[in-house]
Amino acid sequence: MYSRLRHFFTTIYGRMQVKPSAHPVVVSVPICHYDDSESAKASRRQLKEALYSVLFDMNVPAVCAINQATLALYAARRTSAIVVNIGFHVTSVLPILHGKVMRKVGVEVVGLGALNLTGFLRELMQRKNIDFESLYTIRTLKENLCYVASDYEAELSKDTVASFEVSGEGRFTLSEERFQTGEVLFQPRIAGVRAMGLHQAVALCIDHCDAAELTGDNDWFKTIILAGGSACLPGLAERLEIELCGLLSPSMFKGIKVVSPPYGANSAWFGAKLISNLSTFPETWCMTKKQFRRNSRRNLISSW
Repeated sequence: MYSRLRHFFTTIYGRMQVKPSAHPVVVSVPICHYDDSESAKASRRQLKEALYSVLFDMNVPAVCAINQATLALYAARRTSAIVVNIGFHVTSVLPILHGKVMRKVGVEVVGLGALNLTGFLRELMQRKNIDFESLYTIRTLKENLCYVASDYEAELSKDTVASFEVSGEGRFTLSEERFQTGEVLFQPRIAGVRAMGLHQAVALCIDHCDAAELTGDNDWFKTIILAGGSACLPGLAERLEIELCGLLSPSMFKGIKVVSPPYGANSAWFGAKLISNLSTFPETWCMTKKQFRRNSRRNLISSW
């Protein structure tokens, strides 16, 4: 792991033409090892330890490592909410209170992500004998033509034809494929995926948060922040609210608000930027090389 991370960061700093010793750094770490078991804690600790070791060996003065869901939360100017992160392979639903992932409350993981959406759109295009060069073409069409219908059945009877020109490949025209792609998030079975729908996972997380009674104010988990590139599909936030209304009791649904990625696919980056601009950065946010070397790693590095 060390050698791969060292090569990665060396490449990044080389392309940016910046000396590692010039600035503290905020690192967005992947959301992995979701539960609160000892093995999961050890895996998270190992990854974080490797990040610190590599960066400090490259003479970075201070390092702040935060998971990408929390950074997206900060980008939305909040410290507490449920964050729905649609990743490449999986979608995670994380309750975050005061900047900390509440793993003991329960993190829901849905076995589908951006790759499933792209793959399903490819399948739909192949059924219509629409030729394309690569997955890049499919992804480009997904990002520019696809959306989530507020009412899937009603959308099937509408004229939804639209076109988009992909550089170097020409113009592509899609119709029902535009909203069938995003529908996978709510009806995974149409793409052959055995998983719960996104709305079901979020409702389950809300129930867990309510039952945990972590604070006197239970409204903190009624804000749901969407994160990840595929979370930018138009109509997703509105559809999720509609589905949650049908799953939750009226009292529980009251106050529910789903927020689209505040800065699109770059929300985690903007969250990191916000942190780095705080007057308390890097002192209260980062670990220094001296702290890392001096103190016991077991006591110093906590699971994030």
